[in-house]
Amino acid sequence: MSYRGPNVVATSNADEKTPAASRDNRTRSATTDFLDPLTETEGLDLVGILSSVDETAYVWDLTTGRLDWESNAAEILGFDDTRKVATGAAFHALIAPEHLNSRLEVFSRSVGADRVRGVPYRLQYRLRPCGQRSETEIRVEDQGRWWPGADGHAVRARGVIRIMHEEYLEQQRQLVRNDFDELTGQLNRVRLTDALGAVLTRAEREYQPCAFLMISVNNLAVINETFGIEIGDQIIAEVGRRIRSKQRGGDVIGRYSSNKFGLVMLGCGPGALRVAAERFIKAVRETTIKTSFAQMTATISLGGVIIPDQAKSVHEAVNFALRALDIAKSKRFDCFVAHEQLPPAEGARLRNKSIAEGVIAALDDHRMRLVLQPMVSTKTGKPEIYEALLRMERPDGSLVSAGEFVPIAEQLGLSRLIDRRTLELTVDLLKRHHELTLSVNVSGLTCSDAEWLTTLRRLTAGNPDVLRRMIVEITETVALEELDQSVNFVDTLNELGCRVAIDDFGAGYTSFKNLKRLNVDMVKIDGAFVKNLADDTSDQIFVKTMIDLANSFGMETVAEWVGDERSARFLKDAGITYMQGYYYGMPFDSSDYVKAA
Repeated sequence: MSYRGPNVVATSNADEKTPAASRDNRTRSATTDFLDPLTETEGLDLVGILSSVDETAYVWDLTTGRLDWESNAAEILGFDDTRKVATGAAFHALIAPEHLNSRLEVFSRSVGADRVRGVPYRLQYRLRPCGQRSETEIRVEDQGRWWPGADGHAVRARGVIRIMHEEYLEQQRQLVRNDFDELTGQLNRVRLTDALGAVLTRAEREYQPCAFLMISVNNLAVINETFGIEIGDQIIAEVGRRIRSKQRGGDVIGRYSSNKFGLVMLGCGPGALRVAAERFIKAVRETTIKTSFAQMTATISLGGVIIPDQAKSVHEAVNFALRALDIAKSKRFDCFVAHEQLPPAEGARLRNKSIAEGVIAALDDHRMRLVLQPMVSTKTGKPEIYEALLRMERPDGSLVSAGEFVPIAEQLGLSRLIDRRTLELTVDLLKRHHELTLSVNVSGLTCSDAEWLTTLRRLTAGNPDVLRRMIVEITETVALEELDQSVNFVDTLNELGCRVAIDDFGAGYTSFKNLKRLNVDMVKIDGAFVKNLADDTSDQIFVKTMIDLANSFGMETVAEWVGDERSARFLKDAGITYMQGYYYGMPFDSSDYVKAA
């Protein structure tokens, strides 16, 4: 090791001749030199702040060897006397021998470094503050900057030393466990997607294109099967190191899955993305990888997407990059494939497939939930019925409204499964709350689903109280399409003791004859006629006519989408039975029903 400055490593006697007052002034100079700007301008007690977090500071003149300590150094580090560590050599004599070279190398590894900003350093070592023969030992973290002289060698350093208690060490270990992949040392999947989300937000705000690369080690399954997982892990780790060595400053790499890395690239357009991909391919392909078994070769495939131009969310960025990667891996050689926007038909197919997979997973994992919206009686002004609205909970805890997945689910034949799960949740809620009345929607297919009626009988076990407090809603358009079938369904529900409501009434223009034949108990007026009711005369006439029509058949009426006081007043005067909408309450989770009642 080449290291300049004998005064740094050799004990100096000059300090022993320095008067006490001079030594005190010199010790205070560590504070002045290191911290004075804040002390003078803001009057902060920086010594107190350092002490509160078990830190002290120093200034080291590497030319003379002189080491000036902050006034709290003896208290924090446990020195018998700071005068005994007033030189770099004296301090080095207290560092564990196995750690000393690491500290010395910090000040010699960057010859010709920045003379203005200095060279940052950070290291940890064991220290025996009372001498090497002492039993007292502490672990410290030493962080600061050093500045070079005219010849490029270190001449001055400023640093802060912190005691590393077990609690602090555990925090650092926990930070590593939470942030980094154990095998590769790269960010783990959670932190990688966090970084991707942050970059995506910034890119949208600053209108700056960025990129996301998904990188896969080729033929890893064959390597694992032939040579063992340990050899495969060694190849994965080395590929990660090579990619990282070729990435630009500021880019972020992480391990997405067993053999896949994700790379977030800042300020990167399509051309730069392709150039970068070729650089990574070359870095992995050109030289062999040394493993514990033998020298081996590896190749990678890459798929990339430009954000936010081609992907507006983390989910889209990951999916599009994976899709491009799958195409790249289908080739016979290592290559890069850029994401291309899909034709509308293909995009719709994949979107439908994703929704179907999400619905099935939510059903299997019991992630379907009910939210309740009150129907307020115009007579009492209180909620007397609650509509049970279905929500799908994503794995991350966010909720998806039924309107976003039910139409696709119906097309793909999943509506029966959804309706049965909704029925289970509804009956369970009615059994737990004996005063509760619920209105629940069913799809058109359920009107012909004998199994749904069988499930209703089984769940209620002929309990008349539960059946009496259940209202089943079928939409008007569905009722008209298969009128005979709908009539049979309604009659069966009436025989069981349930009430039946026609939902979205007015959308299908039901004739008086059909409405009478359906024999329903309640009519829910389509919200499209209610949302502008306060200002639209034609809607007022139509709604008033529907209310009068329903009343003539002895049916109760519900106005949906009531959003303001003027509309509510008109509906009440027109004779509506119940009102439902944001004016009377937003949907809330069914688990909060007791609190809301």
